[in-house]
Amino acid sequence: MQRVLIIAGSDSSGGAGIQADIKTVTCLGGYAMTAITALTVQNTLGVSDVMAVPPSIITAQAMACLDDIGADAIKTGMLADIAVMEAVSLVIEGAKVFTVIDPVMVAKGGHALMNHHAVDAMKALMLPLADLLTPNAPEAAALTGLKVETEDDMRKAGEALLAMGAKNVLLKGGHIETPDVVDLLITRKGEHRFTSERIDTRHTHGTGCTLASACAALTREARPLEETVGLARDYVGGAILMAPGLGEGHGPLRHNWLL
Repeated sequence: MQRVLIIAGSDSSGGAGIQADIKTVTCLGGYAMTAITALTVQNTLGVSDVMAVPPSIITAQAMACLDDIGADAIKTGMLADIAVMEAVSLVIEGAKVFTVIDPVMVAKGGHALMNHHAVDAMKALMLPLADLLTPNAPEAAALTGLKVETEDDMRKAGEALLAMGAKNVLLKGGHIETPDVVDLLITRKGEHRFTSERIDTRHTHGTGCTLASACAALTREARPLEETVGLARDYVGGAILMAPGLGEGHGPLRHNWLL
Protein backbone atom coordinates (compact mmCIF):
# COMPACT_ATOMS: atom_id res chain seq x y z
CA MET A 1 0.00 0.00 0.00
CA GLN A 2 1.47 3.32 -1.12
CA ARG A 3 1.80 5.60 1.91
CA VAL A 4 1.28 9.23 0.89
CA LEU A 5 1.85 12.19 3.21
CA ILE A 6 -0.17 15.19 1.99
CA ILE A 7 0.92 18.66 3.12
CA ALA A 8 -1.81 21.06 2.02
CA GLY A 9 -4.76 23.22 2.98
CA SER A 10 -8.25 22.08 3.92
CA ASP A 11 -11.29 22.75 1.71
CA SER A 12 -14.45 22.86 3.82
CA SER A 13 -16.61 21.93 0.82
CA GLY A 14 -14.59 18.76 0.18
CA GLY A 15 -13.85 19.35 -3.49
CA ALA A 16 -10.21 20.40 -3.39
CA GLY A 17 -7.28 20.53 -0.99
CA ILE A 18 -6.74 17.92 1.71
CA GLN A 19 -10.20 16.44 1.24
CA ALA A 20 -9.72 15.83 -2.49
CA ASP A 21 -6.23 14.49 -1.79
CA ILE A 22 -7.44 11.95 0.79
CA LYS A 23 -10.25 10.78 -1.50
CA THR A 24 -7.88 10.41 -4.44
CA VAL A 25 -5.17 8.48 -2.61
CA THR A 26 -7.75 6.22 -0.95
CA CYS A 27 -9.66 5.49 -4.16
CA LEU A 28 -6.39 4.58 -5.87
CA GLY A 29 -5.53 2.05 -3.18
CA GLY A 30 -3.09 4.13 -1.14
CA TYR A 31 -2.94 5.20 2.50
CA ALA A 32 -3.34 8.96 3.01
CA MET A 33 -1.84 10.95 5.89
CA THR A 34 -2.03 14.72 6.29
CA ALA A 35 -0.28 17.78 7.61
CA ILE A 36 -2.80 20.60 7.23
CA THR A 37 -1.28 23.99 6.36
CA ALA A 38 -4.40 26.17 6.44
CA LEU A 39 -8.14 26.08 7.03
CA THR A 40 -10.14 27.64 4.23
CA VAL A 41 -13.78 28.68 4.30
CA GLN A 42 -14.98 27.81 0.83
CA ASN A 43 -17.56 26.16 -1.37
CA THR A 44 -18.08 25.83 -5.11
CA LEU A 45 -18.61 29.60 -5.37
CA GLY A 46 -15.22 30.52 -3.93
CA VAL A 47 -13.03 31.10 -0.88
CA SER A 48 -14.30 33.59 1.71
CA ASP A 49 -11.70 33.23 4.48
CA VAL A 50 -8.41 31.50 5.34
CA MET A 51 -6.82 30.71 8.70
CA ALA A 52 -3.15 29.72 8.64
CA VAL A 53 -1.73 26.88 10.72
CA PRO A 54 1.53 27.73 12.57
CA PRO A 55 4.60 26.23 10.84
CA SER A 56 5.60 24.39 14.02
CA ILE A 57 2.26 22.54 14.02
CA ILE A 58 2.60 21.72 10.32
CA THR A 59 6.01 20.21 11.00
CA ALA A 60 4.72 18.33 14.05
CA GLN A 61 1.84 16.81 12.05
CA ALA A 62 4.21 15.66 9.31
CA MET A 63 6.81 14.23 11.66
CA ALA A 64 4.19 12.36 13.69
CA CYS A 65 3.30 10.51 10.48
CA LEU A 66 6.83 10.01 9.18
CA ASP A 67 8.29 8.86 12.50
CA ASP A 68 5.62 6.21 13.03
CA ILE A 69 4.00 5.08 9.75
CA GLY A 70 6.53 6.40 7.24
CA ALA A 71 5.82 7.49 3.66
CA ASP A 72 6.54 6.36 0.13
CA ALA A 73 5.61 9.73 -1.38
CA ILE A 74 4.85 13.29 -0.33
CA LYS A 75 2.43 15.64 -2.06
CA THR A 76 2.28 19.36 -1.29
CA GLY A 77 -0.52 21.77 -2.08
CA MET A 78 -1.32 25.14 -0.51
CA LEU A 79 1.80 26.66 1.11
CA ALA A 80 0.77 30.24 1.73
CA ASP A 81 3.90 31.97 3.00
CA ILE A 82 7.67 31.83 3.38
CA ALA A 83 7.70 30.45 6.94
CA VAL A 84 5.47 27.53 5.92
CA MET A 85 7.71 26.73 2.94
CA GLU A 86 10.82 26.84 5.09
CA ALA A 87 9.27 24.35 7.51
CA VAL A 88 7.92 22.06 4.77
CA SER A 89 11.18 22.08 2.83
CA LEU A 90 13.01 20.73 5.90
CA VAL A 91 10.44 17.95 6.27
CA ILE A 92 10.85 16.94 2.61
CA GLU A 93 14.64 17.05 2.76
CA GLY A 94 14.59 14.71 5.74
CA ALA A 95 12.03 12.30 4.31
CA LYS A 96 13.92 11.54 1.07
CA VAL A 97 10.90 10.13 -0.80
CA PHE A 98 9.31 10.91 -4.17
CA THR A 99 7.78 14.37 -3.86
CA VAL A 100 5.02 15.89 -5.98
CA ILE A 101 4.79 19.66 -5.61
CA ASP A 102 1.62 21.35 -6.83
CA PRO A 103 2.42 25.09 -6.73
CA VAL A 104 -1.08 26.18 -5.72
CA MET A 105 -1.40 29.94 -6.08
CA VAL A 106 -5.02 30.76 -6.88
CA ALA A 107 -8.26 28.92 -6.03
CA LYS A 108 -10.65 27.99 -8.84
CA GLY A 109 -12.84 31.00 -8.05
CA GLY A 110 -9.90 33.41 -8.27
CA HIS A 111 -8.97 33.85 -4.57
CA ALA A 112 -5.19 34.16 -4.04
CA LEU A 113 -3.85 31.33 -1.89
CA MET A 114 -0.23 32.50 -1.84
CA ASN A 115 1.06 35.98 -1.10
CA HIS A 116 3.33 37.57 -3.70
CA HIS A 117 6.42 37.32 -1.49
CA ALA A 118 5.94 33.57 -1.32
CA VAL A 119 6.43 33.07 -5.06
CA ASP A 120 10.16 33.73 -4.68
CA ALA A 121 10.28 31.28 -1.77
CA MET A 122 8.50 28.68 -3.89
CA LYS A 123 11.19 29.08 -6.54
CA ALA A 124 14.11 29.01 -4.09
CA LEU A 125 12.94 26.42 -1.56
CA MET A 126 10.40 24.11 -3.18
CA LEU A 127 11.29 23.76 -6.87
CA PRO A 128 14.64 22.03 -6.19
CA LEU A 129 12.79 19.45 -4.04
CA ALA A 130 10.21 18.59 -6.72
CA ASP A 131 10.58 15.14 -8.21
CA LEU A 132 7.45 16.18 -10.10
CA LEU A 133 6.21 19.79 -10.32
CA THR A 134 2.60 20.16 -11.56
CA PRO A 135 1.88 23.81 -12.50
CA ASN A 136 -0.97 24.98 -14.70
CA ALA A 137 -0.27 27.69 -17.27
CA PRO A 138 -0.86 30.72 -14.98
CA GLU A 139 1.29 29.16 -12.24
CA ALA A 140 4.07 28.40 -14.71
CA ALA A 141 3.91 32.00 -15.93
CA ALA A 142 4.13 33.33 -12.36
CA LEU A 143 7.10 31.10 -11.55
CA THR A 144 9.10 31.77 -14.73
CA GLY A 145 8.08 35.28 -15.72
CA LEU A 146 7.30 33.96 -19.20
CA LYS A 147 3.99 34.23 -21.02
CA VAL A 148 2.29 30.83 -21.23
CA GLU A 149 -0.45 31.12 -23.82
CA THR A 150 0.39 28.42 -26.38
CA GLU A 151 1.73 24.88 -26.40
CA ASP A 152 5.15 26.17 -27.43
CA ASP A 153 5.03 28.63 -24.50
CA MET A 154 4.28 25.67 -22.21
CA ARG A 155 7.34 23.87 -23.54
CA LYS A 156 9.60 26.88 -22.94
CA ALA A 157 8.22 27.39 -19.43
CA GLY A 158 8.72 23.70 -18.64
CA GLU A 159 12.35 23.88 -19.75
CA ALA A 160 12.81 27.01 -17.62
CA LEU A 161 11.36 25.24 -14.57
CA LEU A 162 13.78 22.34 -15.09
CA ALA A 163 16.62 24.87 -15.21
CA MET A 164 15.31 26.33 -11.92
CA GLY A 165 15.75 22.96 -10.20
CA ALA A 166 12.62 20.85 -10.68
CA LYS A 167 13.55 17.28 -11.67
CA ASN A 168 10.43 16.75 -13.81
CA VAL A 169 7.62 19.11 -14.78
CA LEU A 170 4.05 18.23 -15.72
CA LEU A 171 2.78 21.43 -17.32
CA LYS A 172 -1.02 21.35 -17.48
CA GLY A 173 -2.69 22.95 -20.47
CA GLY A 174 -6.29 23.25 -19.32
CA HIS A 175 -6.06 27.05 -19.38
CA ILE A 176 -4.66 27.11 -22.93
CA GLU A 177 -7.47 27.62 -25.45
CA THR A 178 -7.14 24.61 -27.73
CA PRO A 179 -9.79 22.08 -28.90
CA ASP A 180 -8.07 19.30 -26.91
CA VAL A 181 -6.36 19.60 -23.54
CA VAL A 182 -2.61 19.16 -23.95
CA ASP A 183 -0.37 18.41 -20.96
CA LEU A 184 3.40 18.21 -21.33
CA LEU A 185 5.64 16.06 -19.14
CA ILE A 186 9.06 17.63 -19.52
CA THR A 187 12.04 15.76 -18.10
CA ARG A 188 15.80 15.91 -18.38
CA LYS A 189 15.54 12.96 -20.81
CA GLY A 190 12.93 14.51 -23.08
CA GLU A 191 9.24 15.29 -23.41
CA HIS A 192 6.01 13.29 -23.36
CA ARG A 193 2.85 14.88 -24.78
CA PHE A 194 -0.58 13.91 -23.44
CA THR A 195 -3.82 14.91 -25.14
CA SER A 196 -7.45 14.40 -24.18
CA GLU A 197 -10.74 15.73 -25.41
CA ARG A 198 -11.78 18.93 -23.65
CA ILE A 199 -14.83 18.30 -21.46
CA ASP A 200 -17.36 21.14 -21.52
CA THR A 201 -18.26 21.40 -17.84
CA ARG A 202 -18.11 23.79 -14.88
CA HIS A 203 -17.49 20.86 -12.51
CA THR A 204 -13.70 21.08 -12.29
CA HIS A 205 -13.15 22.10 -8.66
CA GLY A 206 -10.02 20.42 -7.33
CA THR A 207 -8.70 18.97 -10.58
CA GLY A 208 -5.14 20.15 -9.91
CA CYS A 209 -5.09 18.76 -6.36
CA THR A 210 -6.57 15.51 -7.60
CA LEU A 211 -4.08 15.05 -10.43
CA ALA A 212 -1.06 15.74 -8.21
CA SER A 213 -2.31 13.35 -5.52
CA ALA A 214 -3.04 10.69 -8.13
CA CYS A 215 0.57 10.96 -9.34
CA ALA A 216 1.81 10.57 -5.75
CA ALA A 217 -0.45 7.57 -5.12
CA LEU A 218 0.43 5.83 -8.39
CA THR A 219 4.19 6.40 -8.52
CA ARG A 220 6.30 3.25 -8.25
CA GLU A 221 10.04 2.78 -8.56
CA ALA A 222 9.59 0.32 -11.43
CA ARG A 223 6.90 2.36 -13.25
CA PRO A 224 8.03 4.95 -15.83
CA LEU A 225 6.94 8.46 -14.88
CA GLU A 226 5.03 8.96 -18.14
CA GLU A 227 2.98 5.84 -17.32
CA THR A 228 2.23 7.18 -13.83
CA VAL A 229 1.08 10.50 -15.29
CA GLY A 230 -1.03 8.75 -17.94
CA LEU A 231 -2.82 6.66 -15.31
CA ALA A 232 -3.36 9.76 -13.14
CA ARG A 233 -4.81 11.71 -16.08
CA ASP A 234 -7.17 8.84 -16.88
CA TYR A 235 -8.39 8.83 -13.28
CA VAL A 236 -9.01 12.59 -13.28
CA GLY A 237 -10.76 12.43 -16.66
CA GLY A 238 -13.19 9.81 -15.35
CA ALA A 239 -13.80 11.84 -12.19
CA ILE A 240 -14.67 14.93 -14.28
CA LEU A 241 -16.94 13.00 -16.67
CA MET A 242 -18.84 11.48 -13.74
CA ALA A 243 -18.94 14.64 -11.60
CA PRO A 244 -22.06 14.61 -9.37
CA GLY A 245 -23.22 18.10 -10.35
CA LEU A 246 -23.11 19.55 -6.84
CA GLY A 247 -23.07 23.25 -6.00
CA GLU A 248 -23.87 26.39 -7.94
CA GLY A 249 -20.30 27.24 -8.96
CA HIS A 250 -17.28 25.14 -9.90
CA GLY A 251 -18.56 21.77 -8.68
CA PRO A 252 -16.44 18.89 -7.34
CA LEU A 253 -15.37 15.71 -9.11
CA ARG A 254 -16.60 12.20 -8.39
CA HIS A 255 -13.44 10.85 -6.77
CA ASN A 256 -14.94 7.42 -6.11
CA TRP A 257 -15.98 6.72 -9.71
CA LEU A 258 -13.63 3.72 -9.91
CA LEU A 259 -15.64 2.03 -7.17
